Amino acid sequence: MFAILGATGKVGRATIRMLLAHGYPVRAIVRDVAKAAEFKAAGCEVVVAHLGDKASLEAAFAGTVVAQVICPVLARSDDAFAEMTGAIDTLAEALAAAHAPSIMAISDYGAELPEGTGVTRVFHHLEKRLRVLDAALTFLRSAEHMQNVARFAGYAAETGTFPTMHHPLTKLYPTVSADDVGVIAAELLMETRASAHPRVVHVEGPCRYTPLDVAEALGSIVGREVVARELPRSEWLPSLKRAGIGDSYAQLVVELYDAHNAGRIDAEAGRGEVRRGTTKLRDAVAGLLKSR
Repeated sequence: MFAILGATGKVGRATIRMLLAHGYPVRAIVRDVAKAAEFKAAGCEVVVAHLGDKASLEAAFAGTVVAQVICPVLARSDDAFAEMTGAIDTLAEALAAAHAPSIMAISDYGAELPEGTGVTRVFHHLEKRLRVLDAALTFLRSAEHMQNVARFAGYAAETGTFPTMHHPLTKLYPTVSADDVGVIAAELLMETRASAHPRVVHVEGPCRYTPLDVAEALGSIVGREVVARELPRSEWLPSLKRAGIGDSYAQLVVELYDAHNAGRIDAEAGRGEVRRGTTKLRDAVAGLLKSR
């Protein structure tokens, strides 16, 4: 049995589709019982569990051969880092109690760094907590998701401007479709490879992009010329908060982009491997907008 935490997210859904297509039994772990029907219809066993509830998580992972886990995103929390790392602690305790023999953790580029990386520090904590478990571990470190660009599509269509916190505009950075992360996770889950040490796999798209490339892709989607603009750092926090992100989480995002622009967020040199998704940036963003 393959247990997938975060089944309703883009990564989880893609993993589940791939596993089911290859005939593997899947247990979809959801927070909302209202989401259960679609996964049951697809052929999954469904369990309802909550990230802060050790008992429900332990029950969800009991009897599974492989567990795929993902970090919670608490963008409106009063203390985002403390609450997310607390949820990870509960998750790790539940996995230990359930004796899950193999664990796949969806992590992040830069997770090997203990400080100065904002949101990514949460993934460092995730990897650290899981390393002490008696289980075969795989850390699938994902580059920034292409789908994040879609949040700017409306603004780009209205103004012809794409504001970015990636500086400078000519800098290439790694990014990947969330669906490709889920597919590659499923491929890794289906591999039979034992190791005494955690396996580290980095995943990014078929190529890297600059903010100028992103603006060109958005322009081709919204049907007008779109010009990339470096969002001044003084505007980062107010812009994130206007988008509905809480102050605590927004501060973590600001720190993350400082690390990005300093060249610290990348595949860990000399560690693990890099696998590439096949989805191009324009296709990922266009597909997401079309589905809305």
